[in-house]
Amino acid sequence: MALSMITWVVMLGAITVLWGTAVWALVRSLRDEDEKLELLNEQGEIDTYSPRSLTELREWIRDNPSDKHASEARNRYNECVETLQRIDTTFYDWNREEIDSLEKL
Repeated sequence: MALSMITWVVMLGAITVLWGTAVWALVRSLRDEDEKLELLNEQGEIDTYSPRSLTELREWIRDNPSDKHASEARNRYNECVETLQRIDTTFYDWNREEIDSLEKL
């Protein structure tokens, strides 16, 4: 049974959209990784969490102080705070006021 012209157009469109999205995601990821590598080469370290992620981690630690992973989470939180206070250029969108307001747990 032969496929109609509309079916072929839809299939080709779907393939184009999927490949286009995949290529775009790959290029964006490679650019981000290149930027991270440059920051590592310049500063020796980079921030490991975005402002939102670090806030969520802090809230989780405060809500789950007796969890078996709380100690590790607290260590990672504190390491990120220390790193942010040492470095000049951040990978994630941190501003100086946010960094200055951070306290270790």
